[in-house]
Amino acid sequence: MKIYYQISYFVIGLLIFSYGISLSIKVRYLGIHPWDVLNIALFEKFGLTIGTWNIIVGVTLIAGTLLLKGRYIHIGTILNGVLVGMLVDFFLYYNLLPPKTGLMTDLLILLSAILMMGVGGGLYSAAHLGTGPRDGFMLTISDLTGLTISRVRIICECTVLLIGLFLSGPVFIFTFIYTFIQSPIFQKSFLFFTERLHSRFPARSDISM
Repeated sequence: MKIYYQISYFVIGLLIFSYGISLSIKVRYLGIHPWDVLNIALFEKFGLTIGTWNIIVGVTLIAGTLLLKGRYIHIGTILNGVLVGMLVDFFLYYNLLPPKTGLMTDLLILLSAILMMGVGGGLYSAAHLGTGPRDGFMLTISDLTGLTISRVRIICECTVLLIGLFLSGPVFIFTFIYTFIQSPIFQKSFLFFTERLHSRFPARSDISM
């Protein structure tokens, strides 16, 4: 029975997270998440698609997590690394997004995107089927250093932002505050949904992180 809840957490979280990324890219002139700054910079310099670069970067982070002997790599991590990129390309290609109508509306879209990415990321990570490549890498760093998840996310994403800037990625004011808003949302979401799952199924986990 527990596995059905885990799969539900994973799938719903993945959809919410991917749609949040697509929303933010829609209004990227306001500033986007550091990881997406990097993906768009790579897309503009070398071609392919934004989703494809999302997958390539994800695979690289999975390799890094394995080298650090992180315990967050499972089949769900591989699926996440592939499906997020595919879903982002799908939402963008078919334009399944609200239209840009003005600054205030676009600000609401961006804030919604930040909220969705934080909640969605925490939800699929709490499924214990394997975190996303980025989250698994950062959770591994948190385990190794003893720093909070939120602080590690801020450090990693600031580093990624610098790389994106070097590659002339799209950066504006919200890019610099994105991490400071989303990271606490991710942490609270991850802890909340993990507790809900464990309280419903207090026995030994079928799949441990």
